[in-house]
Amino acid sequence: MGSASFQDRPPLVSVTPQGLYCRAGNFYIDPWRPVERALVTHAHGDHARSGSQRYLGARVGLGLLQRRLGADAVIDTLEYGEKLTVGDTTVSFHPAGHVLGSAQIRIEHQGEVWVVSGDYKRTPDPTCAPFEVVRCHTFITEATFGLPIYRWDDPRLVAQDILRWWDMNREAGRSAVLFCYALGKAQRLLAELGKLTDRPAFVHGAVNGLVTAYREAGVEMLPTQLVSETEKGTSFAGALVLAPPSAGGSTWMRRFGEAETAFASGWMRVRGNRRRRGFDRGFVLSDHADWPDLLRTVADTQAEKVLVTHGQTDSLSHYLRERGVDASPLATPFEGEAED
Repeated sequence: MGSASFQDRPPLVSVTPQGLYCRAGNFYIDPWRPVERALVTHAHGDHARSGSQRYLGARVGLGLLQRRLGADAVIDTLEYGEKLTVGDTTVSFHPAGHVLGSAQIRIEHQGEVWVVSGDYKRTPDPTCAPFEVVRCHTFITEATFGLPIYRWDDPRLVAQDILRWWDMNREAGRSAVLFCYALGKAQRLLAELGKLTDRPAFVHGAVNGLVTAYREAGVEMLPTQLVSETEKGTSFAGALVLAPPSAGGSTWMRRFGEAETAFASGWMRVRGNRRRRGFDRGFVLSDHADWPDLLRTVADTQAEKVLVTHGQTDSLSHYLRERGVDASPLATPFEGEAED
């Protein structure tokens, strides 16, 4: 972004007890405590928390934010790329490719540009706008999967593997229960599978309302039916069921009879995670950037300074510093790929 240096200025965004704070604009980004004005990157629970007086988010994610923050929340929205003057700053939201409505927040103040990425990914996802590179002086990046072992396969190939697993269980007369995060992952799976088959899937109640929000936003997915709305005694043999990880081991599982279980997550890249958690199968699919894409994104932004949050902050910061990037960890309570 040129050779201009802003080292003598106080940081445009800093960590406070309430959250990431921009003094020049008098607003917070994804605050973890209630504040007067919150700019929100996306609707996951560690980023969009209720109780603040006013919110600003990307317009396409409004339905999800309303579900997350409650009917009484005051939520203003911007289209991607639309600029707004907030205090002494100009802010805009740009696609992060993470989930529906996810955004990087660009903040400009007296010629200095910061980008707070929130959570992001670079691999294709039919349920949300693709990641947009935004050049900046300082880039706040996530590092949920900030180790070299994390490298993702083509999600279309993963969807084909899941369909084969479903078919195998159908032929054996078993149900196939696929655990996945209720917001983002479940809808992505339904959209990817919808390109391969038109067979309906069953969903847990925690997934259903979020699927509805995606449909309202125009996202095409497999037809779905709520498990709780099936008649008593219905056989789920041969069915695919999507459920949040919290449903595993609960009495809810009893209705599926003989079932095989699987978990779709980036954590399945590590051998032993599937076995330790008791799943029959693991499918490696993440809504976060893998190691190569974290490095590519940092380079693409041309940022002079990089602040690293979420997960493997020390590892990514150290690697970047060894390669001449001014990088350091930024402590926040953001969880990355948690069981939302």
